[in-house]
Amino acid sequence: MSIAFLSTNLPFLLAAIFGAMFPILSYVVYGLIGLMALLYIGSIFSQKKPTVNGSGKNVKVLKKGFDIPVKGAPQGEVLAAKTTRFALQPKNFPYIFPIPKVPVKVGDHVHAGDVLFYDRDRPKVKFASPVSGKVIEIQRGAKRSIAEIVVEADGQQSYREVKSINLETISREDLVDFLAENGVWPMINQRPYDVIPALDAVPRDIFVTTFDTAPLAPDASKIIAGKEVAFQGGLDILRKLTSGKVHLGLDGRVAKVSTAFSEAHGVEKHWFAGFHPTGNVGVQIHHIAPIKNGEDIVWTLGVQEVASIGALVTGQKYDASRVVAVGGNQVEKPKYVQTYMGAMMGDLLEGDGQDGRIISGDMLTGEKKQREEFLNYFDNQVTVIGEGDYFEMFGWAMPTKKTPTVSKTYWRGLFPSGKPLDIDANLHGEKRAFVMTGEYERMLPMDIYPQHLMKAIITADYEKMEGLGIHELSEEDIALCEFACTSKQPLQEILRQGLSELYAE
Repeated sequence: MSIAFLSTNLPFLLAAIFGAMFPILSYVVYGLIGLMALLYIGSIFSQKKPTVNGSGKNVKVLKKGFDIPVKGAPQGEVLAAKTTRFALQPKNFPYIFPIPKVPVKVGDHVHAGDVLFYDRDRPKVKFASPVSGKVIEIQRGAKRSIAEIVVEADGQQSYREVKSINLETISREDLVDFLAENGVWPMINQRPYDVIPALDAVPRDIFVTTFDTAPLAPDASKIIAGKEVAFQGGLDILRKLTSGKVHLGLDGRVAKVSTAFSEAHGVEKHWFAGFHPTGNVGVQIHHIAPIKNGEDIVWTLGVQEVASIGALVTGQKYDASRVVAVGGNQVEKPKYVQTYMGAMMGDLLEGDGQDGRIISGDMLTGEKKQREEFLNYFDNQVTVIGEGDYFEMFGWAMPTKKTPTVSKTYWRGLFPSGKPLDIDANLHGEKRAFVMTGEYERMLPMDIYPQHLMKAIITADYEKMEGLGIHELSEEDIALCEFACTSKQPLQEILRQGLSELYAE
């Protein structure tokens, strides 16, 4: 018997010897393999399906994506938060001058709506104080940039005077100046690039999403309660700012939504159902009227931002009040709180989350904060989860571990129950080679190839970046792909790098 014959047929010989010596054991192994195959096939037919309400609406059902079940969802009625300090942070606004002009100084008293700073490149666009009180600190960051301007609130809120306007007769140019002067223009976000719109820009369309599918996201019906008139007023203002339509994305997963949304007039309504990120405005834009490369600009706003804009007309005041969801598995009493934009994180938590990671925003896209730092400008959520700073030996070999996963190698991936889990910030591995897996395409309900796009950004192939749809994306749209990424790539960071390079061009 030659060496070549042995080397070629050795695996088969060993299998035959093993089968002869341990016939029963071999049957057990084959049985287990067959059982796993049956379980996998069964999981394909038992996939969790998107929830769709029975209201008879024309609901657009998106089947891609993934809902991350997390313990600590906020519950109950909205409570008054005992917050005393608030801040505006210039870093929350991409591409504005890093050292804005600050007309106030420490010790000055301001009313809600008074100017705290403005961009030197666009002095007409004002950034207003969310509360009345005393300016107690102007924090500086790297290279003397302004990190935050902190205001200690009065016991009684007072407002800067806002002149009344006639929305029926005012010109678009005068309306834009009115919004910029009174501090609400920065609440409008322009896509692509996620920037504050230019004052002379006219969007093709404006999009407002009225629900959020991110982990532990707040219930929009609680957010809008008591602000229905201001919300409709905001929609009326937005209609005068676009040459196209105002599109409203509504939650098609539930049987009933707030009448502020379902009975809104002067807008085009669209019902969506599906997994996260179905609630993202970028996903909704893609399925309503996609952004064409280099041609279109659209504006997007959140529910509370629309209400703040409307309050300038319906209430004649700068209203930066916010309902914030405080949740996460490290929060003892998850809740909704009534506060103002830019509230101090420690005040919102009131002693909760001592041993966890505090996040301004949701756990996929939010920013890690300390208790003495402040809620970001556009955030209406505070999340506290475990820090996860531990080593996990053979984590991939523990199929019964209670970890949310999109992988079929885990039992929970085969049979997703949706039961809330204790989540932490552990990366569960280190950064690896950027391999093609097809995972991203299953997470993003858009006609885009995210992995090809990410590699185009890394290689600075601008033409390919635009052809692959970078103008349609923001960090929140790609965040779930980052969660599912086998290669542990910082996809949101990569995407922002690409957007910044194109913006600079």
